[in-house]
Order: sequence, then C-alpha cells, then structure tokens
Amino acid sequence: MDKQNKSVVETAIFAGGCFWCTEAVFQRLDGVVEVLPGYTGGNIKNPAYREICTGRTGHAEGIKITFDPSKISYMELLEVFFATHDPTTLNRQGNDVGTQYRSEVFYTSEEQKKQAEEFIALLEKEKVFDSPIVTVISEEKPFYLAEEEHQNYYNGHRQQPYCQFIIDPKIKKLNAYFSKKLNTTN
Repeated sequence: MDKQNKSVVETAIFAGGCFWCTEAVFQRLDGVVEVLPGYTGGNIKNPAYREICTGRTGHAEGIKITFDPSKISYMELLEVFFATHDPTTLNRQGNDVGTQYRSEVFYTSEEQKKQAEEFIALLEKEKVFDSPIVTVISEEKPFYLAEEEHQNYYNGHRQQPYCQFIIDPKIKKLNAYFSKKLNTTN
C-alpha cells in the first residue's frame, strides 16, 4: 500500500458520564473510526463493571475514540464532548452519580493537552455554561475495555427506557448542532 494514501489515525479518550451515552454520540461522527467503552483513570488493573459501580476503584466510565484527523479534528471532538454532556457537575451526569461518572479528558499527547486547556478556557471566558466547568484534564492512563454487554449498547437497545429518555436527547442535540459532521452511513 502506498504510504501517502494510508490514513493516519489518532486516539482521544473522554469520560463524560455513562459510556453508553458517549459511545452512541461519537459513533455517529464522520471521521470516527472506532469507539470503545471502558474504564480509565483508576488504581487497579482489569476492573469489572460491578467494581466500577462502587466508586472505590477510582476509574471513570470512558470511551476510547480512534479518529482520522483528516476528517475530524481533535478540537471538533472536544466541541462535541462539551456540547453533549454537562461539564459543570462534579461526579454526576443527570441521575448517574459517583466518581465513575466524572467529566475528564485524558490527553494522549501534549498537543491534545494544550487544545483541551485552551478550549475550556474559551468556554469559561465566553461564559457558555452558567456554572464553572469542573472537567479535569489528565494524562492518558491504562484503558480497560468494558464487558461485551456494554459495547455498542445504544444501537442494540434503543427501546430500553434509559436509551429513550437519556441517550435519545443527546443524539437529537448532536443531529441539530453537528449535522455536517455526521457519518451518513449509520
């Protein structure tokens, strides 16, 4: 394969509440190659969902996004991230409460760290949110893939009440504000 025609992909890791929600949102973006739900930012190896739910492992429910920066930039991913969850509530997204539901950006490069810091500073300066942003910016930590039943959850369980009442509004918001960035093959 000609190296000039081969796409270079990058990785982004976000925690913004329930990974069913964030996975569903980012799966719909053009340029996103893969979205994996999992656990990151904690202090034990290979945690299980039942351990994460206790809040004692220090992990957050997160997603690891593989993306093509020639189609979607890291800054655009940040825009979607901050528009589709509440970055002003500490350890909480709606009815989901606990450190596992915190808002955190795990940067994989110094450039990502810089962009995340600048983006949050801009959001604060422009007073986009009524309350201060509590999103933490941290260096990438080991990421553990969630159990199979948590992967691709929304797409396989759209009739579940949680999906209808919690995730559907996020997808509608995504469609309204980021329609030009959507993958039309989904």
